[in-house]
Amino acid sequence: MGKPLLGLSMMAEAEFVSAVLPLLQSNSVEVLEWSFDTFYNVEEPDWLSELLDFYSENNRLIGHGVYYSLFDARWTDRQEIWLKKLQKEFRKRNYNHITEHFGFMNTENFHQGVPLPVSLHPKTLKIGKDRLYRLQDAVQVPVGIENLAFSFSLDDVMEQGVFLDKLTEDTDGFLILDLHNIYCQSFNFEVEMQEIIKLYPLDKVKEIHLSGGSWQESVYGKTLVRRDTHDDIIPEDILFVLPSILSQCKNLEYVIIERLGNTINTDEKKKNFLDDFTKVKNLIDSSDFGTENKDPWTKKEVRFSENPLEDLMLHEEQTLLTKLLFDNAGPESIKNHDFHYFKTKNWDPEMILTAQNIIKKWNPY
Repeated sequence: MGKPLLGLSMMAEAEFVSAVLPLLQSNSVEVLEWSFDTFYNVEEPDWLSELLDFYSENNRLIGHGVYYSLFDARWTDRQEIWLKKLQKEFRKRNYNHITEHFGFMNTENFHQGVPLPVSLHPKTLKIGKDRLYRLQDAVQVPVGIENLAFSFSLDDVMEQGVFLDKLTEDTDGFLILDLHNIYCQSFNFEVEMQEIIKLYPLDKVKEIHLSGGSWQESVYGKTLVRRDTHDDIIPEDILFVLPSILSQCKNLEYVIIERLGNTINTDEKKKNFLDDFTKVKNLIDSSDFGTENKDPWTKKEVRFSENPLEDLMLHEEQTLLTKLLFDNAGPESIKNHDFHYFKTKNWDPEMILTAQNIIKKWNPY
């Protein structure tokens, strides 16, 4: 099936550029992933534009969206503008494919920088498909969705592979399998990584993300909570399962290492980051990928209504949940709240408090 290309999620911070320069100079970065929407309202520095253009011209650029919000139950001007800017970006550069995150960011009064999960329900699936159709319609390349690190319950962890499979079926879409996100879920809900991974449609995995994260003190004194903060080395457990995963994903094309741009700020961290890159490269080089052809992609004609699908009740619940989390409502009061679309009765109190910490981090005022 051919060896996947190894690359980086590109960051614009000086510390990051300084750390990755040796890799760029030695042509070790075979593909670049660029989160195009983080620069929708910012002027790109010339060196960054030239670097992205270089990878684009050589068919080695892939796009990763952050802010579309796939499961937002209301369609707003914000999403309309996002898609228009995406089309403009596509006129400027050639992307082999683009991806977005699973989950929703309830906009209105929050600029929260993390998607929250939704449970598998016919209505949430319909909303997600409608948004994915519009995203696919805007571009002529494959569109994929990334699994989420954060979950409120074990049920959501165990059903996410099925959810992603159903979500992408009509568009011939694909998955990014983020192994650190699986690692977080594995640790936080005490399930083996492989037990979670085997629930995913691995033949749909076209891209793998690798990163590190951090530990948060447990409020209940049980154990630590693992967070997907992209600010440390790749855990050994992930590197250990990687060869097995590589061999199971027959359509895999890219392996991308992610690290936040301002977190490689010492010589030791720079060395550790470069060591991680080398370890992953060696694991890919020593894996057997066979000669099987990858499944071809052709853009499917999907029909969707002129007016985006909306659900007022789901929107009200998303807004209320975000507000309750922001206002530090007690886990028990959230669990006992009578939601229709969120199965809060099953939620882990520790994860409710973790969500509150995440939202506070992104919305300090």
